[in-house]
Amino acid sequence: MAPKDFRLDDFNTVTKVSRLSRREWLQRAMAAAVILPQDYPGGWGDWGGRGRRSRRPRRTIDPSQIPSYKYRVLPVGRFAALQKEYDAARNNRQLGSNKMYLDQIAALNFKVPGDFSNAKSVVVVAAYSKNMYANFRLNGNSYRILIPFQYYVDDLNADKLAGIIQKNIIKTPGRRVMDVSAKMPLKLLAARSGLGRYARNGLVFVDGMGSYNVLYAFLTDHPFTEDHWTSMDILEECNHCHACERTCPTRCISRWSYSVNIDQCLTLYNENPGSFPNYILGSMHHALMGCMQCKAPCPANEGIAELSGNLEDVSEEETRKIMRGTPDDALLKSLQRKLRQFRAVATKDQFPIMKRNLSVLIRGEMV
Repeated sequence: MAPKDFRLDDFNTVTKVSRLSRREWLQRAMAAAVILPQDYPGGWGDWGGRGRRSRRPRRTIDPSQIPSYKYRVLPVGRFAALQKEYDAARNNRQLGSNKMYLDQIAALNFKVPGDFSNAKSVVVVAAYSKNMYANFRLNGNSYRILIPFQYYVDDLNADKLAGIIQKNIIKTPGRRVMDVSAKMPLKLLAARSGLGRYARNGLVFVDGMGSYNVLYAFLTDHPFTEDHWTSMDILEECNHCHACERTCPTRCISRWSYSVNIDQCLTLYNENPGSFPNYILGSMHHALMGCMQCKAPCPANEGIAELSGNLEDVSEEETRKIMRGTPDDALLKSLQRKLRQFRAVATKDQFPIMKRNLSVLIRGEMV
């Protein structure tokens, strides 16, 4: 029996300004994004391979009809095959060559932790999430800044999902559930479990929520009878569409194959400290962190990409402190609350990323 899709109306604990939860590092979710064979065939179809959008109006979606989360189950006996597949991608340099990125994903693997040797299954979860906006006030102006769904924390987080898995999926009291989301290549796990399908832009799309999903993995000692192992499927829309390749600001999405040059991706650089490469122009920046340019025009995200919410405004005084790069404990505490634990305001050490990223979005303002 297929797992039930859970909708937003099933929960009354989600706050009015948000949907789901964290993924502190987009890179960790991105780690298996290029596992697809490099020679995976891409069709050109009726659109001549350039991903021209239809002239018809984009459809709208009732948010209450979007599943709050979906899941699939695999036995841990599948980990050996998954590890072999992931290792092949590493050895073939499909995960890029940027040392900063490779260092960040170096610890990812498909291994049962030593303190949970009796784990039997892994529950893979995709939780729907939408973009948020926050107004940053400065010099009498208000700047509406995009905060993509991967970068803020919400009520339906890993702790809440662990409880839901125990109560609504396992349904057997006393079973152990461990969050291993930060330890495994989540996209490969989602694709092999049939939870999602790879797309040309290296993202995993989940039916009903498109690529606007946050992935989780939970080990459990519950022996599920289901084994959702499957071949990796490609998103059908990609066979006749190149919209993401056409709109990628750094041209890191291949026109000829289902592969992404992670070393050139805007997200890699605006998530990490340091100067931007010369090829990343100021006009390419459009979010406080990450990049949404390949998601918004995707036909599989139609009606979903348009949904968003609002976070609390950042005051003029707070914005000035950010632009000057002078955070104090009170500022960090306020921004952590207003921006829902946005990663770049977690500590003073990470604050230079916040200053740099906001500065390129609010250009030419005197502080």
